[in-house]
Amino acid sequence: MMIVKTDTELRVHIRAVKSAGASVAFVPTMGNLHDGHLDLVHRGMALADHVVVSIFVNPMQFGAHEDLDNYPRTLNDDIEKLKSVGAHVLYTPDVSQIYPEGLNAHTRVCVPGLTNVLCGASRPGHFDGVTTVVCKLFQLVAPDVAVFGEKDLQQLLIIRKMVRDLALPLTIEGVPTKRAADGLALSSRNRYLDSTQRSLAPLLQQKLQGMAAAIVAGDRNFEELTSRAFAELREQGFSPDYIDTRRRSDLQPAGDNDSEIAIFAAARLGDTRLIDN
Repeated sequence: MMIVKTDTELRVHIRAVKSAGASVAFVPTMGNLHDGHLDLVHRGMALADHVVVSIFVNPMQFGAHEDLDNYPRTLNDDIEKLKSVGAHVLYTPDVSQIYPEGLNAHTRVCVPGLTNVLCGASRPGHFDGVTTVVCKLFQLVAPDVAVFGEKDLQQLLIIRKMVRDLALPLTIEGVPTKRAADGLALSSRNRYLDSTQRSLAPLLQQKLQGMAAAIVAGDRNFEELTSRAFAELREQGFSPDYIDTRRRSDLQPAGDNDSEIAIFAAARLGDTRLIDN
């Protein structure tokens, strides 16, 4: 596996790969890789000849009181995991490579509509940071396809809209959420859970599955379903941020006649913020 740190090295390599007629898949990450990330790499390998993975902890998507400094950085372990699954290139830029004039002077990419609800309402500016860095990485890697996990479904829908709106020449592929045996969605932040919190954490997905089953069975009282799940999670030790039923197409509140519905949730256990859908 080739490891590059500069955009110049990356562009030279990608140019050579594409000149040879190979297709490129891209998996952007913030590192601290787990089996969910490796699933994305496997999917990229099935879709293209050459897989590029990036590891960049993006400061633009962290709020003033969020865990940027404490975000787990495990580059050596990540390198070994990527080698074990056959990734071709790892791009590990530092902040000065991505934001050479600093965060405040950098052009930003904003996707309207989808970014001010759910996690966007709780984390103002977060998705502007995501779309800005992802758009820049797309320009550097020039992939034919980019692979994202469905665990952060809102992010996936935002990236898809950005690609459509800006006519970027690539396909966005979503991969189902990788879960532990008890149903907890794999996440780099799960390591912050203590043993008691870890035993409670799967209840978040269980509540969402219960809501989904009720909706499939014909219950369209979304407000009551949400309120009940919210209260039950609070009783069981969570601090829910939101639970909401939304149309997948535009993330507007789900209505009686909608058939493509997603249930989104974010909740804290202690200091750890969990998201699922």
